[in-house]
Amino acid sequence: MDETLLRGLTPSVLAVLVRRGADFAAAEDAVQDALVEAVRVWPDDPPRDAKGWLVTVAWRKFLDATRSDTARRRREERIEEEPVPGPASAADDTLQLYFLCAHPSLTPSSAVALTLRAVGGLTTRQIARAYLVPEATMAQRISRAKRTVAGVRFDQPGDVATVLRVLYLVFNEGYSGDVDLAAEAIRLTRQLAAAIDHPEVAGLLALMLLHHARRASRTAPDGSLVPLAEQDRGRWDTAAIAEGVRILQAALARDRLGEFQAQAAIAALHADAPTAEETDWVQIVEWYDELARLTDSPVVRLNRAVAVGEADGPRAGLAALAAIDDTLPRHAAAAAYLHERAGDPTTAARLYAEAAHKAPNLAERDYLTRQAARLNSRSRH
Repeated sequence: MDETLLRGLTPSVLAVLVRRGADFAAAEDAVQDALVEAVRVWPDDPPRDAKGWLVTVAWRKFLDATRSDTARRRREERIEEEPVPGPASAADDTLQLYFLCAHPSLTPSSAVALTLRAVGGLTTRQIARAYLVPEATMAQRISRAKRTVAGVRFDQPGDVATVLRVLYLVFNEGYSGDVDLAAEAIRLTRQLAAAIDHPEVAGLLALMLLHHARRASRTAPDGSLVPLAEQDRGRWDTAAIAEGVRILQAALARDRLGEFQAQAAIAALHADAPTAEETDWVQIVEWYDELARLTDSPVVRLNRAVAVGEADGPRAGLAALAAIDDTLPRHAAAAAYLHERAGDPTTAARLYAEAAHKAPNLAERDYLTRQAARLNSRSRH
């Protein structure tokens, strides 16, 4: 039994049922029943058209469940006659499922969970482990999301930007538990790129590949964080970098710049530098200018200030940073770095300690604490 095949077919089969009129929760139940049937039947009698078989069986399961529920008699009257089995349609239905799971009525966390469940084919237990929450909590979150989209029809075009934000949220969760969410996000974005010809979809895929290429060098053997400038570039995945750059170049050539393409361009410049010292910071600042124009994001302006500090000197970076709200996450860390480069270790040590106190995760807190301790130790000698 090819579990990878089943997992890959699940979202498109689910989308077919929803398009035919099944509500989301009932459609998913029917698809799960069909998958159980496939596990039982396929080893001895594999179908010629796996997707068509699943669609036919899932639709029958849905009809059976609907007919057995007397409270849904009126809905049953609207259900069309069961279609004749045959080749199932391809990418369009799956694309609509992406849009449904990223519906604007859902919270970001619910949209992520529903996308992983319906499009990714992950179990509720896997998603719960990945997000380090109890399975019951995740089950409730997914159930609420299903109820929210139950009445949504496939008669309006979806918002690609919302889908991309959801996939980027998945990617940024990285790895925890037994599910590699970064790899899962790349898989889903590849699937989306195959279903829709959109430069920002390509831009997000390129960005993911370029970031993921550095994964092996981001932590030391003891689990501590290794900043970009100190990473062993020999451990970067050159094949992933080459693919990301190729995808990005094709997207940029279409002259429809978006924020994910701009972010990918910055990541590509980092990937292209043989050493940290050879990074083209001037061009990176230019891309941050484009990104700030596209997003007006304070986080982008913060990262731009650090890039200005590399391109034009730490004093210039601090001047750019002064125009940004100092309550912004990682503002103190950026200021600490720039003050250290400007030759003010006392202020830098204080800011590193402040940044450590505000750090969003343990690895980052430990790194910033070590930086503060390093400078304090140096000042005592």
